[in-house]
Amino acid sequence: MDVQKYLRRIGCADPCPPTLDTLRYIHRNHLLNVPFENLTIHSGGWVNLELPSLYEKIVLQRRGGFCFENNGLFSWLLVQLGFEVTILSAQVRNRFTGLYGPPFDHFIMQVTVDGHRWLCDVGFGSGFELPLSLETDGPQKQGRGVYRLRHQGETIFLGTQSSNQSEVKQNQWTELYKFTLEPRRREDFHAMCDYHQTSPSSVFFCKSLCSLLLTHGRVTYMGRKLKVTTFSPEDGQQQITETDLSDEEIPEILKEKFGIVLPFPLIPKDIEIVPPAVIY
Repeated sequence: MDVQKYLRRIGCADPCPPTLDTLRYIHRNHLLNVPFENLTIHSGGWVNLELPSLYEKIVLQRRGGFCFENNGLFSWLLVQLGFEVTILSAQVRNRFTGLYGPPFDHFIMQVTVDGHRWLCDVGFGSGFELPLSLETDGPQKQGRGVYRLRHQGETIFLGTQSSNQSEVKQNQWTELYKFTLEPRRREDFHAMCDYHQTSPSSVFFCKSLCSLLLTHGRVTYMGRKLKVTTFSPEDGQQQITETDLSDEEIPEILKEKFGIVLPFPLIPKDIEIVPPAVIY
C-alpha cells in the first residue's frame, strides 16, 4: 500500500502531519473524490474487506465503496499518517423504514488529536463533511448542515438538521445513527458486510446506488434515476434535478459523473426494503 498514491487519489498533497487541520483536509477531500457506492453487489461481485483488496479497488481502480470499505481503508490511512484511531460500531437509522440496523451495521472511527476526540465517517453517503467533536453535545454547524451528538447513557445519537431551517423547526432533529465508544476490531464487521450483500432488509441489497459529494452539492445514482442537488454559493438556495435513465445510459453516467468503469455489467435495482424481523 502506497500512502502517496492514496493521498493523490483523494486530491491531497504530501506531507500530511497528524494534525487537526490535516484530519479536516483529508476527511473532506475523501468525500469529494471517493464515491459512496455498492455497485460491486449489483455487477456480479462480492465485497472483500481485506485491506489489500480495498486498496486495489479504491486507490488503483479508482472505485468507491460502502462504509466497511471506505471507512475501513481510510482508518488504515489515518494510522499510517500517525493518527490515534479507534474503530467504532454504529447502527444506522434507515431512512426508508425508520428502523435502526443491527449491531455492527456501520463502521465509523474515533480519532484523537492532542487529547481531543473526533468522530470521522467518510462512508455514510450524505453525512457530515468535516470531523465532529465528541467532546460536546451542542450543535456543530458546518457547510450546509448542523449536527448534534446526543448522549443517552452510553449510547450516542448523531442527529442533523438543515442549516436553513426556520426558527420554528430549529428544535427538530433527524437522527442518522447511534453508537457507543466501545473499541472494535475490523473482523467484527465481516458478518454484517455479508448481511448487507444478501439481506432484503438492507438498502445495499435492494438498491444499486452511487453518490458523491460536490463542492456545491451532491450527485446520486439509484436504480434507474440520477439526482443532482446544487446549492447556490451566494444564498444557499437548493436546486434538485432528477433524470430517468435507460439501462444503456447508466454505464456512461457512472463514468462521467463518478469516474467509475465496472468490470462486469451492472444490473440496476431499486426495490422495496423488507423491514427486519428484529427491532433494534
